[in-house]
Amino acid sequence: MKSSRYEGFYKLSIEERIKFVKEFSELTDEEVNLLKGQGLKLEEADKMIENVIGIFPLPLGVAMNFLINGRDYIIPMAIEEPSVVAAASHAAKIARIKGGFFANADESIMIGQIQFVDVKNTYDAMIKILNKKEELIRIANEIKPSIVKRGGGVKDIIVRELNTNRGKMLIVHVLINVVDAMGANIVNTICEKLAPYIQDIIGAKFRLRIVSNLAIYRMARAYAIFDKEATGGDEIVEGILDAYEFARNDIFRAVTHNKGILNGIIAVAIATGQDTRAIEAGCHGYAALNGYKPLTHYEKDKEGNLIGYIEVPLAVGTVGGATRSNPVARVCLKILGVKSARELACIMASVGLAQNFAALRALVKEGIQKGHMKLHARQIALSLGCPLDILDKVVDEMIRSNNISYEYAKELIEKYKR
Repeated sequence: MKSSRYEGFYKLSIEERIKFVKEFSELTDEEVNLLKGQGLKLEEADKMIENVIGIFPLPLGVAMNFLINGRDYIIPMAIEEPSVVAAASHAAKIARIKGGFFANADESIMIGQIQFVDVKNTYDAMIKILNKKEELIRIANEIKPSIVKRGGGVKDIIVRELNTNRGKMLIVHVLINVVDAMGANIVNTICEKLAPYIQDIIGAKFRLRIVSNLAIYRMARAYAIFDKEATGGDEIVEGILDAYEFARNDIFRAVTHNKGILNGIIAVAIATGQDTRAIEAGCHGYAALNGYKPLTHYEKDKEGNLIGYIEVPLAVGTVGGATRSNPVARVCLKILGVKSARELACIMASVGLAQNFAALRALVKEGIQKGHMKLHARQIALSLGCPLDILDKVVDEMIRSNNISYEYAKELIEKYKR
């Protein structure tokens, strides 16, 4: 059985790492070349967005050690911030001791919103819409029969009243199962074509017809038990609980707490071609539903181990969009070996929890800067053309001397070159 557990993976050369991932995910030579920087072509990029002048690359790493619902995963992460990939991998290593991560995700239900203004009698209009609900669902499903064939389609219609400075508005929520797509285009198409039918029923004027990125019916959850001893003992566990309580009661801390979660989630989202802005907006919106709160929860079990739990809205897809137009995203999905959008959501929630646990542990144990500064020193040395055979010496000396600067790095490189 394949395992993502690999001691010292970071010590391997790039070629050795690629070789391991190639064998684990059964990549072709062509797919490996895509990972090596021969991915998105300029002509392909020109078809994705407007006014293309180039391609902006990000480092693509893999998080190791992840065991989710009893299955091993190697997880591609695209991010420029140092220590995120290593932190997630180490957290996953600790979680493995107690069985790894356990995750589930809801069906892929997205909300489409249709706004009506100039409503004479909102209560009467609501009743009229609800009386025609089944007919409206049938009409909506005829708009996108392909999604119905795949087990999706419109599942319900909900009506809300808003009191605004512009008068009363009626908001129709169309709940649509988009199956393995992110779903924004499907939802927008259905809402745009359904709006005139509702307008005829209630005699009001429609305005916006658009997807909501607060995907409260598309939640992903994950939990893990982090072994007390591997976490660092009672004092570290208590420190993490204090840090969590800080975030739960202070919005300034909660925002940064949640940013750390999204470090992990968005890195996977970028690698797999997801709509990162939609994911971030949805997560922050969900965190703010009842006063801005952390997206994770921590407590102790009877043995003093730390239990971590996360619940986040994740509108992700394995078909359509950049998941298919970007060749590197396709390879990353193959590395993951996911079979559905719900499985991908489970993975991303698990990575978010792992990243948050790792960040809290680092903050409590040694402060966040220690790991960051070592990687920062490494980046400085490499940017100055430091030969690889003296790189570790240069970095270690910069850290030991607490002098992480371009000037000192230059001095050390010249010293060790001799």
